[in-house]
Amino acid sequence: MKAPRIRASFFVLPVFAASLFFIPTPAHAQTLTAADAWLKIQHRYLPAPPPDTVDTLKAGDPATPVTGIVTTFLDTMDVLREAVRRGDNLIVSHEPTFYNHRDETAPLANDPVYKEKLAYIEQHRLVVYRLHDEIHADPAGDHILAGVYQALGWAQYPHTGDPHLVTIPPTTLAQLARALQTRLAIKTLRVVGDPAMRLTHVALVPGAAGFARQREALNLPDVEVLIAGESAEWETVEYVRDATAQGRHKALILLGHEVSEEPGMEQCAKELRELFPGMKVDHILAGQPLWNPDHPPASRH
Repeated sequence: MKAPRIRASFFVLPVFAASLFFIPTPAHAQTLTAADAWLKIQHRYLPAPPPDTVDTLKAGDPATPVTGIVTTFLDTMDVLREAVRRGDNLIVSHEPTFYNHRDETAPLANDPVYKEKLAYIEQHRLVVYRLHDEIHADPAGDHILAGVYQALGWAQYPHTGDPHLVTIPPTTLAQLARALQTRLAIKTLRVVGDPAMRLTHVALVPGAAGFARQREALNLPDVEVLIAGESAEWETVEYVRDATAQGRHKALILLGHEVSEEPGMEQCAKELRELFPGMKVDHILAGQPLWNPDHPPASRH
């Protein structure tokens, strides 16, 4: 014999009503941890990290829930403090946190500067990852280089097969140096070569690529000026000084390492906003570490 119809509805209705209270909502969705976010960031640029990469966790607990993401050229103390002020706790830094390429901390174990920086990261539950190798190595293009071209307004200029080579409208070395200084608000730009030298073919190699790569770029037949981030002064700097003395049509402009790559990390912030819709992603400038008497640092007081 069938149960009365009203009896069946007595059991079905509460189950249905109860289910309404358990429909997943964003507020109840699984929390994004720093490790989860980092995995997505890595896959944004490469399917897998390159061998022996420096793109690893530098400090903090990867299980920490993400409250906001910061991109920066380098996670200085001031950058970390600003991240805390903004309520962001996942820091994506392009360069090392602890003053050497591989962030080897054993030699710094008793160093007061290192200890205070690490303590600050731990105290404020920050998590720091480095994004260096992968953002440069994306087969679709070097994102740091693309960001610099965008900042300079050079993205539309011709590139002759190599993304580091660009043909710009004819100018002089002095005019180019001044234009770069103005466009990127550079405080300590340095130049080697004849200020009156006319040029149009540029090699742009941001960062600290090293003498071998910088010399190779300079020796390309059409390249007249190398624009780089930094160089050991006894290497590329003196090489170009000798080349100039020999009458060769070569020059060097050093932007400063931070200036030469920060625009790429600003571009990274835009890409991460697309990768994490709804998550706050800030770019915090590391700022130029060196100053000269004409451009003293801003007072902190």
